[in-house]
Amino acid sequence: MVLASLLSAPAWATSQTVTLSVPGMTCAACPFTVKKALTRVEGVSKVEVSFEARQVLVTFDDSKTSAQALTRASENAGYPASFEE
Repeated sequence: MVLASLLSAPAWATSQTVTLSVPGMTCAACPFTVKKALTRVEGVSKVEVSFEARQVLVTFDDSKTSAQALTRASENAGYPASFEE
């Protein structure tokens, strides 16, 4: 039984961090909206917004969400985002 419970959790799940470019953040309130939208995505553990750089650093559990889901959440909040290189 113990082995079955250990194998039920994906062993390959890892914490990942991506940087999103959000050029549409043009006012002081924008970062709060973007952060709130990203924080609501299941699996997101940390969101750091830089209004000055128009960037968001997001740490998430890749077994619960994906980087594409993050950009979709930002876009759904009215702020299209893309991946930083």
